[in-house]
Amino acid sequence: MKFHIAVLPGDGIGPEITEAAVNVLQAVGKKYGHTFDLYHGHIGGAAIDATGMPLPPDVEKISKKSDAVLMGAVGDPRFDAPGTKVHPEDGILALRRALGLFANLRPVKALPMLVNATNLKPEVIDGVDFIFVRELTGGLYFGRPKKRWQTPKGWRAVDTMIYSEGEIERIVRVSFELARGRKKKLISVDKANVLECSRLWRQVATDLSRSYPDVELEHMLVDACSMRLIQNPKHFDVVVSENTFGDILTDEASMLAGSMGMLPSASLAGVPQEGVRTLGLYEPIHGSAPRRAGQNLANPIATILSMAMMLRYSCGLAKEAQAVEKTVIDVLNEGYRTYDIMDEGKKQVGTREMGELIVGKL
Repeated sequence: MKFHIAVLPGDGIGPEITEAAVNVLQAVGKKYGHTFDLYHGHIGGAAIDATGMPLPPDVEKISKKSDAVLMGAVGDPRFDAPGTKVHPEDGILALRRALGLFANLRPVKALPMLVNATNLKPEVIDGVDFIFVRELTGGLYFGRPKKRWQTPKGWRAVDTMIYSEGEIERIVRVSFELARGRKKKLISVDKANVLECSRLWRQVATDLSRSYPDVELEHMLVDACSMRLIQNPKHFDVVVSENTFGDILTDEASMLAGSMGMLPSASLAGVPQEGVRTLGLYEPIHGSAPRRAGQNLANPIATILSMAMMLRYSCGLAKEAQAVEKTVIDVLNEGYRTYDIMDEGKKQVGTREMGELIVGKL
């Protein structure tokens, strides 16, 4: 089969980790007889440097025509100064909206060989395996008004959280469908004791649950969820939340897997279903780590596992996705580690070497 993939390396360590994932992708194509036509483009700070804008029109156009988008990371401290008009992160937000990507899936799995890579007791994280579903196109990140202005009493700023019934319903439906294929348990995270958006969120989730009588729905306040993630992470199976809460909680949850360098993500334009190909953008959950750029240090596994999710959801290649995931585990079982998950007695390797090990074993 033939697939068209847009590859957007981005900033910082993005080009290094993306190169490792692309090499694994090409190895998959060679082994299983698939062709992956790749288009490389700029996004984020690299795009601002090249074109003056974080998402050039040609990159948006080719992304819309592709079967999927594989991305590294965006972010550059040069654009962090107060008053800066354009930010690298604007590119990824714009691309998500342009592609209609509303559902961000972030699986969290504690691998047995990495139990010592976390600060938690092994008995707490042993067996942790859940998936976080984060709404991507609404909430504080996109609500209007969003501005900062000066008054006689000093600066003021406002961000607006806004959600419609339809936006909530479609992301919660994705979560119910995922829960049906797992342990039939869904936790919906909100702040319904304070926020009107969360009260609407809880109402819509409750109403939709009547269409899924086989799935147990539990409502959980976001502060309680942040505590439970550390106290008893095995309580979770499928978790759904709005945009901002999901952004924060999934970074917290990454520590259960030992490092942000281990967690992939998929941003989808539809409900993931077996055998149905869905447009998606695939990226690790971590940032661009500019201080690590060019040093052959970054962990490429999250990007490689994101590529495996791409094979599953956008290419319909479940067997190939499983092969990549199994190979990653095999390499880790052989004792190879990047610096972020390094443990005593293991063999430390760099970004490039970890990618080569996975390609070789695949």
